[in-house]
Amino acid sequence: MPNANEDTPPALSQVQQRAVSELLRVAPVADDLARRFQEAGFSLALVGGSVRDALLGRLGNDLDFTTDARPEDVLKIVRPWADAVWDVGIAFGTVGAQKQARVGGTDRCFQIEVTTYRSEAYDRTSRKPEVSYGDSIEQDLVRRDFTVNAMAVGLPEKTFIDPHHGLEDLAARVLRTPGTPEESFSDDPLRMMRAARFAAQLDFEVAADVVTAMREMSERIGIVSAERVRDELNKLILSAHPREGLTLLVDTGLAERVLPELPALRLERDEHHRHKDVYDHTLIVLEQAMALEEDGPDLTLRLAALLHDIGKPRTRRFEQDGRVSFHHHEVVGAKMTKKRMTALKYSNELVKDVSRLVELHLRFHGYGTGEWTDSAVRRYVRDAGPLLGRLHQLTRSDCTTRNKRRAAALSRAYDGLEARIAQLQEQEELDAIRPDLDGNQIMEILGVKPGPAVGRAYQHLLELRLENGPMDHDAAVTALKEWWAEQG
Repeated sequence: MPNANEDTPPALSQVQQRAVSELLRVAPVADDLARRFQEAGFSLALVGGSVRDALLGRLGNDLDFTTDARPEDVLKIVRPWADAVWDVGIAFGTVGAQKQARVGGTDRCFQIEVTTYRSEAYDRTSRKPEVSYGDSIEQDLVRRDFTVNAMAVGLPEKTFIDPHHGLEDLAARVLRTPGTPEESFSDDPLRMMRAARFAAQLDFEVAADVVTAMREMSERIGIVSAERVRDELNKLILSAHPREGLTLLVDTGLAERVLPELPALRLERDEHHRHKDVYDHTLIVLEQAMALEEDGPDLTLRLAALLHDIGKPRTRRFEQDGRVSFHHHEVVGAKMTKKRMTALKYSNELVKDVSRLVELHLRFHGYGTGEWTDSAVRRYVRDAGPLLGRLHQLTRSDCTTRNKRRAAALSRAYDGLEARIAQLQEQEELDAIRPDLDGNQIMEILGVKPGPAVGRAYQHLLELRLENGPMDHDAAVTALKEWWAEQG
């Protein structure tokens, strides 16, 4: 197997061979596509994350290629071959495609991106990269973000290309830049956040000079659009080790510019240490919430865990008896969550759900450790709505006390609450709590037309339903008429 990097130690060749074998085993589609480019007079190489993931034994169905063909030529080659083609990224030199292929007796659907050799850089004021095309794969690789993403396999010859010793860095589990970090981050400041994201995804250490450049250039992230920052933050939060990436963002000052509520949790401890380190508590809650996920990473739950206490710095009070209080921090935190997530261009639905979870995360403790009334259980379920399952997970995760007896007591109390909810749900269909009379019935019984009075009557009946449980029709009619009479 040829090696385009003559300086790579021979001892690494077996690893390279295994990587190429893995690529060909899971993606014979690559050879097929490469031959088509070769017949058209162009070269093609598998590149970046695809090569990295093959070396790590985690290559999936997403394949990235680079080529000397210009985007228009790429379209001509790919369109007759692919099952679907899209050109939304063509302004940046990228053509996307989808291809069904049979691999190892199984049909697989590959998501493919082919990008023309390129270089890109930001000017000091623009949010968009300026794209220029290159003529060699070496030019293309040197512009990549990190050395572990700057490896390629030339096809169909299977030439391993690693001019920046990415394989060595992969073996050492370290993130370095092909050129200087300053040049790399000047080209695209989002790469600073990508360093934190890859540290979280791959559990890699970030090289000291890269960390230094992140700290010194953190203000540069300000020219990157909120949408790109949000997408990178999501990938970090949904990773296997988000603590690593979040800590790096905080330590380098990047979090201060993209999620300032997080470093603000590093409150100064009072001299008697009467309250926990809120920042560390938050990261523990996030990890404990992850452990309770049932169907893979849950962005809504993880964001709620990360943001649940962001109202504490604004509500902290030192009481006369020496205690520290954070009264109504959940209400303040919900408003802050909405504001920050809106600024990061999250969807209205996600903003609403995460803010609601932050607002409700203390509700369980508000009822104390005594027996919950049926009314309290109904209101808890009604207020949580479709977020009830996540609220269970968040509330359980929010217990980080080292007092095993207290932790066990809280767990038993919440076990009891969940049992009560299940019991009442079976009896009363709690998931669809509504008054015992609907709007049409209210208007007919009271002899009124649509208007505010109907809404007030509906709300009154809903409160009765929550407080007392279901009523039969006659009892509901009587209660409605009694309320109406009181209205004068």
